[in-house]
Amino acid sequence: MARIAIIGAGAWGTALACVTRRAGHDAMMWAREDEVVASIAAGGGNPVYLPEIPLEPGIDATNDIAKAVAGVTAVLLVVPSQFLRAIAKLMALYLDDGVPVVLCAKGIEHGTLEMMTEVAAETLPKAPIAVLSGPTFAREVALRSPTAVTLACADTALGETLVEMIGTPNFRPYLSDDPIGAEIGGAVKNVLAIACGVLTGKKLGDNTRAALITRGLAEMARLGLAKGGKPETLMGLSGLGDLTLTCNGPQSRNMSLGMALGEGRALKDILAERNSVAEGVFNAESVTALAASLGIEMPICDAVDQVINHGADIDAAIAGLLNRPFRAEGLDAG
Repeated sequence: MARIAIIGAGAWGTALACVTRRAGHDAMMWAREDEVVASIAAGGGNPVYLPEIPLEPGIDATNDIAKAVAGVTAVLLVVPSQFLRAIAKLMALYLDDGVPVVLCAKGIEHGTLEMMTEVAAETLPKAPIAVLSGPTFAREVALRSPTAVTLACADTALGETLVEMIGTPNFRPYLSDDPIGAEIGGAVKNVLAIACGVLTGKKLGDNTRAALITRGLAEMARLGLAKGGKPETLMGLSGLGDLTLTCNGPQSRNMSLGMALGEGRALKDILAERNSVAEGVFNAESVTALAASLGIEMPICDAVDQVINHGADIDAAIAGLLNRPFRAEGLDAG
């Protein structure tokens, strides 16, 4: 039996704690909120971030990060991407050297434009790093819906160990040696899901959504290849798989936010109603800035950034995409 720390008690962290217990290991969750810690520790579930879902018995919780990582076999780091650096720095003060850290956040750091693996390399230099990504709704994972994910690790032996550690019949990690490709898929799909939500909110139809998903996948692939990712990763669970789920499932935080925007609601009002982070809101600017720095054209992501961060009119942004020059289909065509 391993002892696994889950750092972050949002919906996804809570679902991964359930996965950890089902795999036969001790699960210790770290959360900031006292009410979340108290409820989980008392066996009452997570009423703030995953309400009305019974959790596996035996999950413990604390708001003391030193206690959370003491003597652990591995860490699942599940805080939102824009907070990962600060939490990783804090965790590094107490984590034993050589304990592997699995990055479960999806995003690109604002300002530095660094991937989560790059942030972790700076803040957790003595920890082997892996990436967990793929088509996952936390609620369904917590309810034992069969789910497949990518676990990407440059060290194949460590990756195999981690797959065996957290894998169960209903939670199937597929091993990859391409952390960058897995990360790019997770970051870009959040932005594209907002775009798909906007189209759905405006009732533009299934043809339009299919076109956006397909051309969005080309944008994802261009950026992933430019960063050194592998094509097969971007066409796999953490790329195409995650994109397909998030752009077709209204329970996605990013798609549902886009739907509300498409229906004419203001972004500030939508965000004010939520207690969870829609990563695409923060990553729209980071994704497009990273693409620009690499000379990569990503018109759909750029349109989302213009709407989210620069006050662009949604109808004008859609018209701008539809009036782009006709081009041959392929990864090089925007």
